[in-house]
Amino acid sequence: MNKTIIARTAAEMEEIGANLAVMLTDGTVVSLIGPLGSGKTTLVKGLARGLLITDIVVSPSYLLAREYQGRLPLHHIDAYRVSTLNELAEVGLDELLPPATGVTVVEWPSRVEGIVEVSDIIVRIELLDDQARRIQISSK
Repeated sequence: MNKTIIARTAAEMEEIGANLAVMLTDGTVVSLIGPLGSGKTTLVKGLARGLLITDIVVSPSYLLAREYQGRLPLHHIDAYRVSTLNELAEVGLDELLPPATGVTVVEWPSRVEGIVEVSDIIVRIELLDDQARRIQISSK
């Protein structure tokens, strides 16, 4: 699948995530690529809603990862402060690439060589102006 969508609001960004969640199955890895403030975590909130997760989704920046339970477990990783797969392995997060069960969503995957390459779905977010974003979704 190759798809480009324009989102003008946070609600539209969440809806894109909710619609994407329908495609997700056990073992799926999703990479979210975009600059700071582009809406990566907002998109994950929509993914969570689409996976029937009722917990409040927040950025895992300081913890590196958060897990949520729904139709499928959602493993949400923030790789911003990580530079190698070995660092992920030191805290056991390499086991989520891909996960045995559930879906792994990685923010800032380009900072760690190898994550984008193992991703099943790549979401690129580009800021167009203060509100609008161009979201390009591609899958293997």
